Amino acid sequence: MELLDKLTILSDAAKYDAACTSSGVRRGFQPGKIGNTTSSIAGCCHSFSADGRCITLLKVLMTNCCVYDCKYCVNRRSNDTRRAAFTPKELAELTIQFYRRNYIEGLFLSSGVLRSPDYTMEQMIHALRILRQDYGFNGYIHAKAIPGSAPELVQQLGLLADRLSVNIELPSQAGLQMLAPDKTKQAILRPMGQIRDQARQSKAELVKYKHAPVFAPAGQSTQLIVGATRDTDRHILHLTQSLYDQYQLKRVFYSAYVPVVEHSLLPSIDTKPPLLREHRLYQADWLLRFYGFRAEELLDEEHPDFNPLIDPKCNWAIGHLNHFPVEIMRADYETLLRVPGIGPTSAKRIISARRTGTLRFEDLKKLGVVVKRAQFFITCGGRVREGLRFSAATIVRQMEDIERGLLPASQMQQLSLFDPAG
Repeated sequence: MELLDKLTILSDAAKYDAACTSSGVRRGFQPGKIGNTTSSIAGCCHSFSADGRCITLLKVLMTNCCVYDCKYCVNRRSNDTRRAAFTPKELAELTIQFYRRNYIEGLFLSSGVLRSPDYTMEQMIHALRILRQDYGFNGYIHAKAIPGSAPELVQQLGLLADRLSVNIELPSQAGLQMLAPDKTKQAILRPMGQIRDQARQSKAELVKYKHAPVFAPAGQSTQLIVGATRDTDRHILHLTQSLYDQYQLKRVFYSAYVPVVEHSLLPSIDTKPPLLREHRLYQADWLLRFYGFRAEELLDEEHPDFNPLIDPKCNWAIGHLNHFPVEIMRADYETLLRVPGIGPTSAKRIISARRTGTLRFEDLKKLGVVVKRAQFFITCGGRVREGLRFSAATIVRQMEDIERGLLPASQMQQLSLFDPAG
């Protein structure tokens, strides 16, 4: 099989992994500029760095051959699809050639399970070792550790990659037993624990020895499939909270289940992906990581799923009106973060600005506050916004109208791929 054919098959097979997102931009060469972006180059996708910079990665599978028969997966062994596999040399050569042509800045490498988890990991490690040692590649590499592989192989992979991830995919043990009987919860969590422990050890060694080898310096992440099973948002969010607490994950990615195979245990092939539900989970994830919320605060047994019409922060505030209104001139940072329309940046600006004078509603907009959300939950100098009259019911209606304006159907798929900014 020609290398280009392999690239086409294996990049297409990797598209369901939500750890990277593709913008679909097509922008050719322009005089005076370096590089280009074109949707015709298979496998090139766009991701985003911590500072918001857009970076281009080669996103492929080592192989789409798989010994597992996960019912939700397009690459399962019983599915009739074209199969291909890179040799380690081919993958390394392809990556370095793309890099030299300025198509990419790094590599995102995952794989189906070929022969066994250990054999697959050995192939991935071999490819990355050629890149790092033979070609001297110093760019970004994100690699997927295969559950069930030997601990020493996970260690070798972590010394070659910048970030590791182990995909949980199905949020519950019952879902795994039903849809992925070849996988177990223990086989998935064991390498996650190993990555956490070795990353800690690596940091401690770097304090003592400046040139000590670094293990997965960008940390680890995972992915959860949303909508393939009947797991509630509450179950998914509690799992997310546990992963952040116990395994120090950098990110949990959510992937709305796209029906690609027909099976009695799965949603119908005609079912639309739950993109709005995915979006709400990303918003809730943002609250866990940056706003000081806990999973048990956002959902309970009586309300196991998020309100699709209102974002999770507004929904929490409406259900806890006894915490409001918040006085802008006196509230501490943690309290300000719980006000809809106020994020970490605007909260810090408020605390800084109020030292020099009394803030008005007009001033808050200049500080980055989304006043149309925040106005129902705050006072400035002891006063509510002039002319504002509302009840709990009118707040709900107002928030629903805001959400409808923010999330038109034509933009829903695009918005579902990114974290909310506020």
